[in-house]
Amino acid sequence: MSARIPARRATAARTPAALLAAALLVTGCSAQDDDASAPSSSPSATTPHGYVEGAKESAEQQSRLLLNDPGTGNTRVLDLITGTTHKVSGTKDTARLTTDGRFGFLHTADGTRVLDAGSWMVDHGDHVHYYRAAIRAVGDLPAGSGAQVRSDAAVTAVTDEDGRTALYDRTALEKGRTGSPTTLPGTHTAAVVPYAEHLLALTDDGEGTAELTVYDRDGKRVATPGARCEDPSGDAVTRRGVVLGCADGALLVREDDGEFTAERIPYDGDVPAKERATAFHHRAGSDTLTAPAGDRAVWVLDVTDRTWTRVPTGPVVAANTAGEGSPLLVLQTDGSLHGYDIATGKHLTRTERLLEDATAQGGTGPVIEVDRSRAYLNDPEGRRVYEIDYNDNLRIARTFDLDIEPALMVETGR
Repeated sequence: MSARIPARRATAARTPAALLAAALLVTGCSAQDDDASAPSSSPSATTPHGYVEGAKESAEQQSRLLLNDPGTGNTRVLDLITGTTHKVSGTKDTARLTTDGRFGFLHTADGTRVLDAGSWMVDHGDHVHYYRAAIRAVGDLPAGSGAQVRSDAAVTAVTDEDGRTALYDRTALEKGRTGSPTTLPGTHTAAVVPYAEHLLALTDDGEGTAELTVYDRDGKRVATPGARCEDPSGDAVTRRGVVLGCADGALLVREDDGEFTAERIPYDGDVPAKERATAFHHRAGSDTLTAPAGDRAVWVLDVTDRTWTRVPTGPVVAANTAGEGSPLLVLQTDGSLHGYDIATGKHLTRTERLLEDATAQGGTGPVIEVDRSRAYLNDPEGRRVYEIDYNDNLRIARTFDLDIEPALMVETGR
């Protein structure tokens, strides 16, 4: 693997994020100096705030890309800080690749393989901790390619295609083992989402819609906010609550002092089924979500203002945004990346053609991953990943050449 940096502007790829994270650590935390590649010593009696055994704390987001070629099974982890690529155990015939910010979940027909990418963050609200540790395989979960995995700091919920949900101890995963799960009672019509030390679930009410139910982590039903969702599909955790996609728009579920409420964010009028938002993409920590609106437009959901904006874009392959003040990024079938104003929908800029084959097949193909200062676009046919400075007219900051076809990609460390 090699990283090509355009000669016209070879600046550090992470300066804004590094400055922000460093300031947060100085004001609220004590960073660690232990080497993540070596066993960590036991914490002393004066354990620093944020200490994690076996991990190294950093002032900068420790972003890594997990990449998979379903055809060959070749799997790599690209460290975006060092620019190095790590070979890991392969997973062939991967239908989907998802992440919870630290662990990669490689979904196949026979089960879901769990890989610890060794980079993550812990958000304390007023400050953030960034960590890096060794990359390692964790094990397999007995849930096939249709499984939906959602996590918080304590539990990982795995909902299979039949709606049954297994709860795994997150601490066990962090120690390199899957452990023995507990099972949530009943079946559910969408992913079960851990939130605010509880579990949010949509249960078929027998009348063609799903009812929102809140469980505690032991599986006991503790609240039924009285909200219903028709044809649920898609979810996202934001700082303002959990967004659940529904036929008429979205539900925003929030917790305040132990009380759970659900607020409807409807579309402005009827939206045909094929143009509804069914899968959300956004920068971790952002309150601005994107979703395809059919084949030729993108939805932008501003969770803060509770508004939907439909941006006509032309043929859409992938879309994402860093949020307020940043452009809506859209990969179109012409192989170029386009930038739009997320408020007005105005077309701002575009790159040259980056991908010869800008098509998605099933769950594989090009995607756009976004963090605080950069976006990443995978080019399977070209065997490369582009790093894009979305705040500098979509400048190509780095190009990473690979020895595999990265048809599947997710970013960890967020």
